[in-house]
This record gives sequence, C-alpha cells and structure tokens, in this order.
Amino acid sequence: MTHNILIQRAVAAKNIDSLNRSAVHASVAQDNGYLVSLSGLSTTAGEGEVFSAAVPATATLAAMWMVYSPEVNVTVDGTKQFKGINVDPQDFSIPALTVFDVYKPQVGDIITMTADGLATGSGVGAAFAVAVDGVSKLTWAAGAISGLTYKYLGLDYISVGSGAIGTQRITAYKLECVAIA
Repeated sequence: MTHNILIQRAVAAKNIDSLNRSAVHASVAQDNGYLVSLSGLSTTAGEGEVFSAAVPATATLAAMWMVYSPEVNVTVDGTKQFKGINVDPQDFSIPALTVFDVYKPQVGDIITMTADGLATGSGVGAAFAVAVDGVSKLTWAAGAISGLTYKYLGLDYISVGSGAIGTQRITAYKLECVAIA
C-alpha cells in the first residue's frame, strides 16, 4: 500500500508560525495531506504543547488543519528504530499516538498531492476537492462547499527515484485553496 505525497507549492503557513501546530491522533494513522480538526491541547503527560486531532466532522469542516510532516520513514527491528534507511515518500505514514505537524490551509495556497490523499467522490479530476464529514482525505466534488475547498488546477507529476529503468513519475493533482469557511 502506498501513502499520499504532499508538496506545498505556495502555502502561507511556510512563513507564519501561528498557522503551524503539533498534533496527535489517538486512534488513526495519518498521511501527509490528511485533514484533521483540532479540539484543544492534549491532556497526556509530556504533550503540553500538542493539540488533540480528530477526523473531520460536519461542525468542523471550516476549521480544518492539514497534516504535513517531514517524510522520514522509521524502520523497526525488534526494539530498535532506524530513521532514513527507506527514503521512498510513498512508504511514509504516521502511526496513531505519534506527534505530527499540521498547518492551517489559507485561501490562495497551492499544493500538489497524489491520488492516495484524495477520496473518489465525484471522480478523479472533478472541479473541486473538498472536506467531507467523517473522511480524512479531501474528496472530489463537482462544486465548492461552505468549508475547506480546493479547486482542481490540473494534472502534475512527482518524480520518485526507484532505482529501476523506466518512468519514475507518479501522477499527482495540483490544487488551489479557494475557501476555508
């Protein structure tokens, strides 16, 4: 199973600290590009500056945060963990109960993501990708919603080295944030 790759092309959160937070999800593994709502600071000891994340719900579709952590894979061997041995970003996922980074999307942000971060909805390449109740992925839709909405700008590609002869391009989608509320 491959995981989503997210590239921040032009994102306001790159230069504004208040649009970036650390979060933890108690029950679901996260991929970059997944959506979460933040419900407040974690009550777990040692996580005083970490926010509790949850799967999007109807009341929070206008207050979404997007997962975006450095893609450093962890290889486990018994009780030892090794970072950076596997450099394939398609293998990167954040296990439940692990602290990860999120950013607050803003109107005008442009991102590129692979199909692994988009739910089918109206079908691939529909006009918009929107937040949906109970779904962590953006979902293809024919129209915008009164919540987090990205407009489909076009097809793109991400090159991921595989060591094999042949194409190393992965199909991706360029999206622009057009609504956050």
